[in-house]
Parts: sequence; structure tokens; C-alpha cells
Amino acid sequence: MIALIQRVSHANVDVAGKTVGQIEGGLLVLLGVEKGDDEKKCKRLAQRVLAYRIFADSDDKMNLNVQQAGGSLLVISQFTLAAETKKGNRPGFSNGAEPAEANRLYQLFNKNCSDMGIKVETGEFAADMQVSSTNDGPVTFWLQV
Repeated sequence: MIALIQRVSHANVDVAGKTVGQIEGGLLVLLGVEKGDDEKKCKRLAQRVLAYRIFADSDDKMNLNVQQAGGSLLVISQFTLAAETKKGNRPGFSNGAEPAEANRLYQLFNKNCSDMGIKVETGEFAADMQVSSTNDGPVTFWLQV
């Protein structure tokens, strides 16, 4: 399971011209689900995302996690993160989980994060989404479990 996380000052996602998810500060999480991912990996990734210390403390050092910084999550399903890109000029998608399983784990990831006490906004699984964000820093990390 993969999470590309960006520290943002604002992020929103639109589907068919309507905003379906929006945060004013926190993390934009692009979530990719691979074959073989399971509930254990899903829970572990949620824990890592929420614990990752990428927000500035009073000394301007990255020592705070998203909850300590008072932020929220905007979680977007992104199957392209599981793409095979090591060779050729066209990505391969055979490493990605089947859509039903990917959706199940995407929903579970969101629930895991919410159960840990953070506000979670989402996109719409498998929809054509337009995601807008202001990357704060820029700060972007790739987490994989």
C-alpha cells in the first residue's frame, strides 16, 4: 500500500463540477492499493500517515504530526501509484489491486484514520476527479508498507 502525502495549506477535489471534499490545512493523501495489500497493511499505513512528523513546531523544525498541527486529511484513491514504470514508455498496471478490493481498502484506510480521531475528507473512488492543492513547503513524501 502506498501513500503519497503532501503537506497542504488548502486542497479540494471536484467530481462533475461539484466539490466533494475539501480541507483548509493538513495532508493531501494520494492512496494506491497494490495486489497483496490487506487490512494489516492498511492499518499500518494509516498509523504512519498520522504519525509522520512533517509540520513545523515553534522552533520551525518538522516535529509535529498532522493531528498535533490541527490539520485534516483529504484522501484520494490513485491507482496510478501502483504503476510499473521501470522500463518502457507506457505504465503497466498489473501490480494494482482489483477495483473491488482497492475500494474496500481505500474505505478502510479512511475509517482507520477517522477512528484515530482525525477529520477525513475524500474523493470518489474510480471517478474522474479534479484535485487542486497548495503544497505547503513544498513538502511531499512517499510512504509504503
